[in-house]
Amino acid sequence: MPRPSAVLLAALTSLIAVAAVAAPLPSVPGTCAETSISFLGQRLTNNLNGPPIAGSGSAVSFANGGYQVSYDDIAAINRARLNALIIICLVRQPSHCPPGDTRGRLYATVDLRSLLFWVLPDSEHSCGGA
Repeated sequence: MPRPSAVLLAALTSLIAVAAVAAPLPSVPGTCAETSISFLGQRLTNNLNGPPIAGSGSAVSFANGGYQVSYDDIAAINRARLNALIIICLVRQPSHCPPGDTRGRLYATVDLRSLLFWVLPDSEHSCGGA
């Protein structure tokens, strides 16, 4: 399994080919995609469409359908901006998951505006979990 730092280095060296359109979400560990941020916010909201709950953690979505979430507030995500170009790399994916349960993929993301990065899963629980 590649180390997150090695994946981030690969992402940074591919900056020459940054495109404005979203590439599909990577599906093989060690591969990356260029896309942009489509949502930044808190992990939880008060009711379905209610206001965000401060301190509930960070959540970020991408134009290519990617999503990352944390129970903690992530400073790099808090500094990110909507529509900012990013590179997202699949670091690892769980094995032995029930059919159709794709949760638990771990992604490393580099914000190309700030050059800050974070490594987070695509769900609060891994496959087969709650």
